[in-house]
Amino acid sequence: MAAVALGAAAPVPASAHERDPGQVQCLGTETVAYHPGLGLLPRDTRVTVDGRFRSCAGGDGAVRSGGYHEEFTLFTGCNNLLEGFRTRRTYFWNTHDASTAEIAGSSTALAGQVVTPAAGTVTHGRFRGRKVLQLVPLPQPGALQCLSGGVTSASGPTVLTIF
Repeated sequence: MAAVALGAAAPVPASAHERDPGQVQCLGTETVAYHPGLGLLPRDTRVTVDGRFRSCAGGDGAVRSGGYHEEFTLFTGCNNLLEGFRTRRTYFWNTHDASTAEIAGSSTALAGQVVTPAAGTVTHGRFRGRKVLQLVPLPQPGALQCLSGGVTSASGPTVLTIF
């Protein structure tokens, strides 16, 4: 206390100077491909997910764009796209590094859309320890589409928030 009263500054650890860079928000599109196409009856289906963030803002300003790519097999059809899921997703950034997040979510049919919020925590890489929330609304497959050859793809906007 005497050092402060005399105008001398007590040493401060370096970590005390680090600022929380704040929230990062990315806007983009997600495209999902199904092979074979989704029909009314569930079957093993190869799913390919490509996400592209054309615009990211916030944080320290370094991350300006990014994306992700996943491939997996599901036993699914048009009538059971709303089941919950858990996965590990790696986001790749324009800064030539990545963030891997453990996320979980489920989908809801709402006004002709299949809306999927996924939330979790970054476990590795840039933004480690921070929370993520990603929202993806895709067009809901119609019965006629599911009956006539199946749904082979869907695309829509996506928003990712890291906080």
